[in-house]
This record gives sequence, C-alpha cells and structure tokens, in this order.
Amino acid sequence: MPEDNKSRRRNVLKGIGAASVVPLAGCIGGGGDGDDGDGDTGSGDDGTGDDEGGDDGTGDGGGTTNGSSGVGGLFIVGYPEDGQQLFRDYYSASDGSEEVLVPDGLQDAALPGQVGNDMENFTGTAPAAGGPAQEAFNTAFQDRYDRSPGVFSSQSYDSAAVLLLANAAAGENDGTAVRDQMRNVANPSGTEVTPENLVEGIEMAAAGEDINYQGASSDVNFNDAGDPANAAYQIWTFAGQGAEEVDISETLSFEGDNPEGTGPSADSIPGGTGRTIELGILLPASGNLASVGEDMIASAQMAAVEVQEGDVNIDVNVTSEDSETRSSAGTEAAQSLVNAGVPGICGTASSGGNVPVSDGVLAPNEVVGCSPSSTALSVTNLEDDDYIFRTAPSDILQGRVDAQVMAEQLGVSRVSTLYVDNDYGQQLSQRFTEVFESDEFGGEVADQIGYPQGSSSYSSAVESALNP
Repeated sequence: MPEDNKSRRRNVLKGIGAASVVPLAGCIGGGGDGDDGDGDTGSGDDGTGDDEGGDDGTGDGGGTTNGSSGVGGLFIVGYPEDGQQLFRDYYSASDGSEEVLVPDGLQDAALPGQVGNDMENFTGTAPAAGGPAQEAFNTAFQDRYDRSPGVFSSQSYDSAAVLLLANAAAGENDGTAVRDQMRNVANPSGTEVTPENLVEGIEMAAAGEDINYQGASSDVNFNDAGDPANAAYQIWTFAGQGAEEVDISETLSFEGDNPEGTGPSADSIPGGTGRTIELGILLPASGNLASVGEDMIASAQMAAVEVQEGDVNIDVNVTSEDSETRSSAGTEAAQSLVNAGVPGICGTASSGGNVPVSDGVLAPNEVVGCSPSSTALSVTNLEDDDYIFRTAPSDILQGRVDAQVMAEQLGVSRVSTLYVDNDYGQQLSQRFTEVFESDEFGGEVADQIGYPQGSSSYSSAVESALNP
C-alpha cells in the first residue's frame, strides 16, 4: 500500500472516538435493524464513505475500485488456522492495496509472521474488556500467568464467575436452579461484586444475599434473550511480524435499549454452604480457535481457583472438555459434561459449535450454557427455555460496528465478503451486508463468498472476491 495511503488509514483509525458511539447505541439486542441471522466468535464489516481517495483515481477505497482488484475492500470472517493459508493466497493475488476488515475470530498477533507479511492493510474489530473491573482483571491475570490476557479472556472469566455465583445462590447443582439465579446475581440491584471480591460475593450469594456482579468485560446485565445488555468494542490492527500482541486503536462502549437487563429469575435466593459447586468448561484447546482458547480456558479456571483458594466454606470442582472448534466434538464433549452431572458450563466458543451444543444437548438436558465468545444471531433466536446465556455481545451489534468502520473510517464503498461457511461466517457476512447496503451507508457488497475450513488453497475464493 502506498505510504500516503498508510498514513491516511492510521489517521482515520485514530479518529474513531466518541462520535461513533451515538449512532450505534441501542443496536445490541434491539432487533430494530431488520436482522434475523448472523455469526460466531466474531464480528462483521463494510461500508461506503466519502470518497477520500487520491487524485490518481486509485485512492484507497473511496471509489469503486482499489489497486489491483475490482473492489475497494474485503470483509473476511474466519479463524486463524484457515487464515494463514487464506491470507497467503490473498497476497499472492493482490498488491495489498484493498482495505481488509476482519472480526475477532481472526485476532491473532502471530498471523503476520505465519503469513510472511506485516498485513498493514488489515483492520479488525472485537468485543473488548470494557467492564467496571477491566483493569483489576487484567492485573490479576498478568500476576497469575505472567502474560497479558487475550481476546475473550475477560468474557471467559465473567462467564465462569456468574455461573459460580448463580450456583452458590441456588444452593444446589441443578441446572434449572442455576438458570433461575443467573439474573439475580448479575443484574441490578444488590451489593456490588467484581473480580476483586469474587470470593466475598460467593459467600454473600451462599448466604441468600442479593448481589450484582460487575464484570471485566461489561456490567454483565443479561437481557431477555440471555445476551449482554451492553458491550464494548475495540478497533485494532496487526503490529507486524514477530509481534506478540495486536495494536488497539480505540475501545468504544455501547449501551443497549435496556442497559439494566431484564428476564425471568427466581423470587428467592436459597443459598447454602458446606457443599461443592460443579462447574464445566467447554472451550477449544485444539482446532481452529486453539490460539485464543488457551487464554480463555485459563481465565475461566482462574475464577474457580480464586474461590478454591479463598476462605469460604464452599469447594469448587471443575470438569473441562476440549470442544476442538468442531460441532461434533463439542456435542460429544458437552454430553460428557452433562453425564458428569455438571449444571452449568462455560462455553462453547464458536457459534458453529454453540448452536448444536445448546440446541441438542444443554437445553434438552436442562443445563445452563454461558458462552464467552459465541456471537451469532442464531444463538439469540434459539428456543432454549432460557438455559443459554452469553457474556459476548451478539453480532447484531458487531456487524453494525464493522459496517460503520468500513464506510466511515476506511472510506470504502464497494466490497466483497469472504466468510467461513458455517453459522458464524454466513450470518455475520449477511448482517454486515444488510447494514453496509442500508440507506445509512449506501455501500455495495459485490459478492459474498463462502469457503470451507481446512482447505489447502483458497485462491479461487480470493480471486472471486477480488474480481466479482
């Protein structure tokens, strides 16, 4: 990408700030944009813009073409394992002059080194740690593991923490009893509990006291669908080959239509001590999301270990299974956790796994699932009898965020989408397209191209996206 284009891109990304919050507020969980379907551990993308291209006519996305291709930008949804080959094929077919926008599913600092390119024309969005206890969680994670937490780490901690608190409030390892306490311990009102005083919160919940968990990722207030009632998003870029972290340009907070959350809950808090809380963890230790799964698992386990280490008359027993980022493996692992008598599970990670696990195993067996990273719209629409929650926001919002970034910050008016061919990819691509082509942004999505996981080459899909 020419140097002047790089500079413009950096400048517009730095300009993303409070002004972007106003038009996005109220999108999460509101269903007001005609959305019915969307994605997974990720986000969405693309927009129009105000023709900020250069005088030579090629610009950097403001017109209809950009550099070597027939589009000014690409919105790519997928996972790091496939991204390595996908992005190699992209740079083989393009001079890198397109603006490429990716969601959190592709937030892996190691990708530039694996691809052999600094990937300076890539921008990303991801649910952020924007909760009241974000700094306290980050410090605690760093102290315990001697590294910074990764993407969805805070959501994983919050998922496990809420499940532990709800179980303490329920006073028994029963899925329905835990379900009925989820909003009691998470939503206002009650004594404030954060990651800094989680053990004290367990004691209060076990004593039948009303508490209000304030998390690392958000306020953790659940709406009627079990989704977060508010969220934060970060805009990020790759830091180059050999980097250990991505660069965060900005973190924005967004408040939904019902920020305090609503939904069914029990009228009383039975509590009880002298017992063992059973907690399940179903996250990816292998497969496409293993690179982010390590920190997610560590975060969920950290919440349980803190209670185990605390001076409280309650034990915690954690049973972990590897979802492998595959729906079949995740379903089998979920059934193993159900058979072990686990009433609540932190997981799964991807929507491609979360939907069949929730619909086929957890809800029918009356076991609570609380995903820290599954963002697909189809999760919101599950007929789950209120057993399925998540601490990651729905792609209803992230698709909207991405469309605005592509249109207004990256200045692109014509794009293609490339998406992993599962619930996550299909729905996020569609959500992005709906918003990007709306009257508000007036962009054009020239084509939506699905690609399979695990392919040895994505050249054909890349060529189709670049030259629709």
